[in-house]
Amino acid sequence: MVSLRLVLAFFLYSFFIKAQYTDQINSNRPGASIGAFAVGKNVIQAEIGLAFQQYTHSGYNNSTFQGGFGFMALRWGFLKETLELTIESQYLKGSLNSKITSISNRSSKNGFLQNFIGVKYLIYDPFRKERELNVYSWKANNGFKLRNLIPAVSMTLGTNVSFEKNNPFPFNNVFGNIYRPIFFQNLGVPVDNEPFFHLRGTLATQSHFLGSWVFVTNFTYDRYLSIDPMMTHILTLTHSINPLWSVYIEHQGSNSDLYRHSLFRMGFAYLYSDNIQVEATLGGSTKSTPSRILANVGVSYRLDFHKDFISAEEIQSKALKKEERNLNKTLKKDTKKERKRNRKAKRN
Repeated sequence: MVSLRLVLAFFLYSFFIKAQYTDQINSNRPGASIGAFAVGKNVIQAEIGLAFQQYTHSGYNNSTFQGGFGFMALRWGFLKETLELTIESQYLKGSLNSKITSISNRSSKNGFLQNFIGVKYLIYDPFRKERELNVYSWKANNGFKLRNLIPAVSMTLGTNVSFEKNNPFPFNNVFGNIYRPIFFQNLGVPVDNEPFFHLRGTLATQSHFLGSWVFVTNFTYDRYLSIDPMMTHILTLTHSINPLWSVYIEHQGSNSDLYRHSLFRMGFAYLYSDNIQVEATLGGSTKSTPSRILANVGVSYRLDFHKDFISAEEIQSKALKKEERNLNKTLKKDTKKERKRNRKAKRN
């Protein structure tokens, strides 16, 4: 009975050791939030996709914008497991239909919404310390515990760079350079002009519970050092249906002097292989300044050069096994010497 408990304890202990590092892709997609964990040292990962978006703004006499949207994120884990370099780029091309005057004015617009480069650092990892196991109860090891809600915490700091001198979408506002009525021009209201760079910081938390649920929160202060700073929060709840399929629901709220929006998304992801994930999303906003609907598909792919982490327990176990082998060799040598001495003693 004691041996059975030891075997069970060893099996469960090994499971939790391996569960802390996944050999499967760790993507921020689907959804717009970023997880707390880095991709891992020596991992290079790309997350790309295409989307269709339609905007209608009641503040501009229900002017509309329809367009195709491309997004890309490159992530590289370097120096240590908790550090990641991130590059994000978003490009929008579409048609703006201005209805401010009695005659609609349609024009084509294209440009970058974002070019961000930053560094993520994992501040706190609740899974770093091994949990204690109860070898008498499977339920005690796998049931819900309040401590499982303690989230991992990370901080991402970086800058957004605007390469275009006459960006048609300043501050991510597709109506930013729309034609203005003459009385607005007389008031001296300038066309929105985004600076060459401004800063962004994101605090991310990530909680795992009930074995198949993940809750991620993002709190972002964007456009620092610009005339229009913005506060954004994102709440994402993901559920793994099985090892290959997962679904999610997400809410994003943003607040600035230019505009406010409240956006909901939902979608799914499919794990095609350990290094490839595909996804799809539908979303819409609850406000009219502007209202927004979107649909996107994407794929995440990684190049995994990560070396498996070896825990202190594994190092100690290997050292004990090596010491045991050396001890056995010494004992064998001593035994042979003792036998020789005994044979000599008998002859004499």
